[in-house]
Amino acid sequence: MISLKAILAKPLAKRTYKKIQKWANNPIETQEKVFRHLILEAEGTQFGIDHDFIKIKTYEDFKEQVPIRDYEALKPYVERVVAGEENMLWKGKPLYFAKTSGTTYGSKYIPITSESMPNHVNAARNAILLYIHETGHSKFVDGKMIFLQGSPVLKEENGVQLGRLSGIVAHYIPKYLQKNRLPSWETNCIEDWEKKVDAIVEETLSENMTIISGIPSWVQMYFEKLQQKTGKKVGDLFKNFNLFIFGGVNFEPYRAKFENLIGRKVDSIELYPASEGFFAFQDKQNEKGMLLQLDSGMFYEFVKAEDFFSENPKRITLADVSLGVNYVMIISTNAGLWAYNLGDTVQFTCTKPFRIIVSGRIKHFISAFGEHVIGKEVESALKIATEGTKIRINEFTVAPQINPRIGFTVP
Repeated sequence: MISLKAILAKPLAKRTYKKIQKWANNPIETQEKVFRHLILEAEGTQFGIDHDFIKIKTYEDFKEQVPIRDYEALKPYVERVVAGEENMLWKGKPLYFAKTSGTTYGSKYIPITSESMPNHVNAARNAILLYIHETGHSKFVDGKMIFLQGSPVLKEENGVQLGRLSGIVAHYIPKYLQKNRLPSWETNCIEDWEKKVDAIVEETLSENMTIISGIPSWVQMYFEKLQQKTGKKVGDLFKNFNLFIFGGVNFEPYRAKFENLIGRKVDSIELYPASEGFFAFQDKQNEKGMLLQLDSGMFYEFVKAEDFFSENPKRITLADVSLGVNYVMIISTNAGLWAYNLGDTVQFTCTKPFRIIVSGRIKHFISAFGEHVIGKEVESALKIATEGTKIRINEFTVAPQINPRIGFTVP
C-alpha cells in the first residue's frame, strides 16, 4: 500500500520539475540576472569597494575589475571574516564556516551565508524530486534513508558556527524525513570513522533501507562491513534498496566494485556538491552529465584548461562554451566568493540544457613532456584496460617514467 507521503511526493516533484525547466530553458538570461544581483548586493562590502563594484555594469567590466583568485589569494579577506569583521566579502556575517582539509591548500574556511545555505539543501532535494518525476518511483520515501556524513557537532568562532559541510547540512534535514533518516544523532556525532561505520552497521542491519547516500569511498566501507557481518550481498540484505546517491569523486573507478558488493544494479543519482556551493546534479537517468545549477546565486565563468596557466587566459561565460572541452570552472557566489578558482575541471556534455561532468582537478595532471594527461583520461584508460576482466581496482597511483629502462623484463 502506498502511503500519503509517497502519493504527495509526485505532485511536488512535478511542480519542482516545471520550476527548474523555466531557468534551464533560459540559461543565459538566468545567469545575467544572477550576475546583476550579486554585484548590486555586494557593492557596499569591503571587497566590492576595493574592486569598484559600483562601476561594474557589464561582464567585461567585471573581468577588468576582478581577477581570478584561488583560496590563497582570497585568504586575506577570509581571515578578516574569521576574525569577526562584517561586510567583507558579503553583507553582514556568514551563518557558517565550512572547514575543509582541501586538496590543494590545506585547511580552508569557506563562508556560507543565509543566502547561500538554501542552495546546499534544496539542490539535493530537487535531485530526488526530479528522479521521482522521471521514473514515477516514490515508494522509497516510506523506507529508511542513510546519508553517510561528517559529525554535525559545530564549534563557534567569533559568533559564527564552524564545521564540515555535511555536518552543517545535517541540521537542515526536513522534519518529514527525520523519522526516515539514519543514522541516529548519537551515532552521527561519533568522530572516529571506523567506530562510526561499525555503529551504523548495527543500526541499519534490520531496517528497510531504500536510499543510501554518501561519498563512494565511505559507502564502500559501509557495504564491506555489512557483507563481513552478514555474509550477504547488500542488495539481498536490503531488498528495497533501489537508489544510490553519490558525489564528491568520480564514481567510475568504483562502479564494478559496487555492483559486486550490491549484487544487482540499482538506480543512482550523481551530485556535485562542495563547500563553495552545490553546483550540479543528475537530472536524467539516461543522459550523460549533471544539470548545472544556474538559478542558485552562483555566476559561472570558464577558462580552457590548456590555457589556464598562460599570462592572460581568456574568461568566458556559458554563452560561449563548447561541448567536450576541458574547462576550469570559476565561480562568483552569494557566499562572497568572487572569480574564485574552485580547482575543478569540467566538460559540457550538453548545452540544451547545460549539463557537465567533472573531469578532474586543474593541478592534478601529468605533464613531464608536455602531454598534460588529466585524471579523467587516466581513469578512462583504467576502465578500458579492465573491461571484460575480473580485475577490480580499489586504489591506484600513476607517475611518469622519466628514464625508462629499455628492454628490461618484469621478474
